[in-house]
Amino acid sequence: MSPLSATEIPAEPSTFTPATLPTPALVIDGAVVRRNIETLAAYCRAHGLALRPHTKTHKSRFVGGLQLEAGAVGLTVAKVGEAEALATAGERDGVDLLMAYPAVDPPRTTRLARLAGTVPVRVGLDTAIAAQGLSAAACAAGTTIGVLVDLDVGFGRTGVASPAAAADLAAVVDRLPGLRLDGLMVYPGQVKMPPAAQPPVLATIAGLVAAAVERFDRAGLCRSIVSGGSTPTAHQSHLLPQLTEIRPGTSVYNDMNIVHGGFGALADCAARVVCTVVSDAVSGQVVLDAGSKTLTSDRCGPAPDSGHGHVVEYPEAVITVLTEEHGQVDVSRCPRRPRVGERVTVIPNHICPCVNLQDVVWWHEDGTLVPRPVDARGRLS
Repeated sequence: MSPLSATEIPAEPSTFTPATLPTPALVIDGAVVRRNIETLAAYCRAHGLALRPHTKTHKSRFVGGLQLEAGAVGLTVAKVGEAEALATAGERDGVDLLMAYPAVDPPRTTRLARLAGTVPVRVGLDTAIAAQGLSAAACAAGTTIGVLVDLDVGFGRTGVASPAAAADLAAVVDRLPGLRLDGLMVYPGQVKMPPAAQPPVLATIAGLVAAAVERFDRAGLCRSIVSGGSTPTAHQSHLLPQLTEIRPGTSVYNDMNIVHGGFGALADCAARVVCTVVSDAVSGQVVLDAGSKTLTSDRCGPAPDSGHGHVVEYPEAVITVLTEEHGQVDVSRCPRRPRVGERVTVIPNHICPCVNLQDVVWWHEDGTLVPRPVDARGRLS
C-alpha cells in the first residue's frame, strides 16, 4: 500500500507524543499561533488597518482559516499554486486573494484568470507587459482581475522606480479590459533595524507613498487599496498613514531572524523542529538528524554567526554545519553534553522555507498532536 499523501492525512489527534514522534518533526504550538494572530489583529483594529497576512510562511488552509476568523480581510500569496491551494481556507465561500508577485507568463496568467472566476483575485505588478498579459488572459476567461501597482520604496527587488512611474502604469492598467485598478502596493523589505530606529526610514517611505497617492488622485485613478507591511515593520505600520492594509507573513510562527532582529521573543516562536541526537563521536560535538533538508542553509540575517538555528534546551550550543541529513552542533560551551538518543528542539533561522520542506506539520494544542498538511507545499509556479 502506498503512503498517504499530505492532503489525504486526516487532521485527527495522533497517538504520537512529542517524545515519540518520528524525527525530525516540525511541531507547531497552537496556543502561540493563536496568540500571534490575535496580537496582530488587535494592532490592526486599533489603527484602522485591514489585515491580509501572507501565507508564504504557513502554506496552510487551516492556519489561513484561523487568520480569517480573527478578522483578516483576505490572504496574500506569492504564486498561483498557493492561491489555488488556499482559495478555500476557512469557512468562507471564497477567500479574497492578493498575489503580491508579478504574473507574466501565460501559464500563470491563464490560471489566475480561471481562478478569478471563483474567488476575488488581485495581482501586484510593475510592468505594462505584465498588465497586458494579464488583461489578455482575463478577457479570454471572461473574468476580471484586480491590480495593485507595485511601487519600490527602497528594497530594490520589484516595483516601479518612482511615484510618477506608478501613476503612469496605473493609467495603462485602468485602460485595459479585464483588469480593475484597485490601487498600490509597497514592500519595505529593507527596514530591518529595531523598531525604535525605524521611524525616520518609514517617514521617507511614507513620503514616497504620499506622492504616489497624490498623483493617483490628480489623475482620477483608483487607489482604494494601499497595501504594505512586513513582519519587522508590522507594528510600526501606523507611521505610514496612507496604508489601508498590511500583509505580514512570518509573524504567525516567527523564527530566529525575528528574535535576533528585536521583533519578537523566543516565546513567540510557534514552530520548532524536534530532533534526535544521533552521534557524539567527535569531541565537543553532537550530530542531529536534521540537516539542510529540514532546517535549510539560511543564516540568521541579524546574527549571521549564531549558527543554523537555536537549540532551546542547550542555548550555548551552536549548529555549525549542515549537510543534507546531518546537523553538526558545537556543544563545547554547554554545561552538560547532550546524550545520543536525546531529543532536542531547534527554532529555525528562517521558518518559511522550512515549512515548505514538510509534507505535514504537527499541531500541538491542548495536550494533543494533530498532523496537518502543508497544503501549498512546493507550489512554486
